Amino acid sequence: MTLKIVVYSKSACPQCDQAKMLLKSRALDFEEIRIDDEAARLAFYEKCGPSVRQMPQVFINEQRVGGVAGLQAALVQLGR
Repeated sequence: MTLKIVVYSKSACPQCDQAKMLLKSRALDFEEIRIDDEAARLAFYEKCGPSVRQMPQVFINEQRVGGVAGLQAALVQLGR
């Protein structure tokens, strides 16, 4: 099964780097979308829902799994 993984990140974000390193270590392709503009990032958070207030935000097959912990849990669930 092919996974479409999108990582929304910002510059100078250790958690963003950790999520990307995890995906690379498992040889999983992903698209990174950087949101460094504060206004754009706040608009993105608003679109995701009231509980979203940090980066990275990872989506697998267009479903939000959350940050690093959510990504780790999703990969275990998918057997990756």
